[in-house]
Amino acid sequence: MRLRALLDTEALGLRLLGGEDELDRSVRGVMTTDLRDPSRYLSGGELVLTGLAWRRDASDTEPFVRILASAGVAGLAAGEAELGAVPDDLVEACLRHRLPLFAVDETVAFATITEHVVRQVSGERAGDLAAVVDRHRRLMTSGPAGGGPEVVLDLLTSDLDLRAWVLSPTGRQIAGAGEPLSARTGAELAGRHLAATRTGRPGPHRAEVDGTAYSLFPIRNTGRGALPAPSRDVRESVLSEWLLAVAADAGDWPAARLDLLQGVTQLIAVERDRRDAARAVRRRLAQEVLELVQTGAAPAEIAARLRVAAPVLLPGVGTAPHWQVVVARVEWSAEGADLSGGQAAQALLEEILVDPAVAGPDSADRIAVAHTGEEAIALVPLTALPAQGPDEAEAPGESGAAEPRDSALHADALLDSVRTPLSAGLADDGRLTLGVSAAVHSAEGLRGALEEARHARRVAAARPGPVCAAGHHELASHVLLLPFVPDDVRRAFTARLLDPLRDYDRRHRAELIETLEAFLDCDGSWTRCAARLHLHVNTLRYRVGRIEQLTGRDLSRLEDKLDFFLALRMS
Repeated sequence: MRLRALLDTEALGLRLLGGEDELDRSVRGVMTTDLRDPSRYLSGGELVLTGLAWRRDASDTEPFVRILASAGVAGLAAGEAELGAVPDDLVEACLRHRLPLFAVDETVAFATITEHVVRQVSGERAGDLAAVVDRHRRLMTSGPAGGGPEVVLDLLTSDLDLRAWVLSPTGRQIAGAGEPLSARTGAELAGRHLAATRTGRPGPHRAEVDGTAYSLFPIRNTGRGALPAPSRDVRESVLSEWLLAVAADAGDWPAARLDLLQGVTQLIAVERDRRDAARAVRRRLAQEVLELVQTGAAPAEIAARLRVAAPVLLPGVGTAPHWQVVVARVEWSAEGADLSGGQAAQALLEEILVDPAVAGPDSADRIAVAHTGEEAIALVPLTALPAQGPDEAEAPGESGAAEPRDSALHADALLDSVRTPLSAGLADDGRLTLGVSAAVHSAEGLRGALEEARHARRVAAARPGPVCAAGHHELASHVLLLPFVPDDVRRAFTARLLDPLRDYDRRHRAELIETLEAFLDCDGSWTRCAARLHLHVNTLRYRVGRIEQLTGRDLSRLEDKLDFFLALRMS
């Protein structure tokens, strides 16, 4: 029941003294007290009745009201029998703490108010329970087999006025009722959920985005091979499980409603298993092609398998597509070294490639991902090149294939929309690295494409950050060499060049490292670098001189510039 309903009940004789804007608060119980500190007996949502016997003078009022507000009580009703009128200091304190305050006429017994509240709250709980039982029955007969997650979510909206969405770990909306979430909101909610899950806290998790409160319920995998929750490391599943985002704060929900939402997540988990099963054919095709490529099978044999795969992955396309290979790896710190990252990488790669914003519309039926050991490997078909005139033909790359201009995957684009949520799930002890090959148009090119994607992934692994990708274009750059420099050599090289600057920055806050990065990025241009750093040119010259003095290098020499550039890339 709401506080407003108490005020509208004439038999209770309550007068509102303050807090008119808070009358929509829910009342979940009633408590009578004259203790100066009743906090140990409060759980939140109560209407507190008091005869004011705790008040000796005005100095007692503020602590009492602060205790009630901190406990989250719904409101305070003060009797007039003891003092004749409610003191002004109590009215003022309640206004400061936004606590609704009522005066109880001396002719009304607290027992009358208590009986009324208990009767109303008990009746509502009984009605809620009956409704929950009925909704469970309807949910079980309606979804997900009767129409997918949308049917379940529509019932939540129509019966409970709850807006809800099913999201992937990257924030992609899988299903929803009503207005879809923005991509930014979906990514933010997924990141909050992954971060909370990594702490081990049970759901639902609360999140607020743009002033709207959401409750995030995990959707646990129930398919074959899923481990019981108590026996598995949370990192084994955190990057692959869906979540249910509800636009409401479930913190004050009764147990029956929470049980209902848990039942909803179980129904959606069944739908998740069904969709995973539908991917089995594509996974098997990818595994078969991958085995043929890795064992050095004849190109004709691989081409035959690709002809079988093409209609499955690109239904309705009669021409042979181009292909790209994407390699992904999930790695954990030493504490998680025994965790298998292959399946996690497979699930993530499928999710990233199924996103229309990344791989284009209708991409759900174009994903074939296998996993072997710690690696996941995707075979991605691209539609054939459009007809081109001789002047428009693209130069073939090293693989001998012209690359489709519009449909080819690019490494950076794969991670643009998923970097933030996945970084939250990986936390500070996990990494996801991806490598993307060039497009090839024949079976002969697949072996080279696989090696190219693996090499690009190793380049990505040499970069800092929990989520990194590299493409085939970068393999012609100096960064190709960095992953193969031994760690101890890299550490010694960067320490010798950069540690003097870092030490000086710590002592003097001189920003020499930032200045060095900007100077190299501006190709040694004093004017452009000074403008970027908002410095006078003379100040910039002083800083560069200090860098040269501390390191014994000369930034006018190409060799020294290159050494600094590589040291910054490897640090």
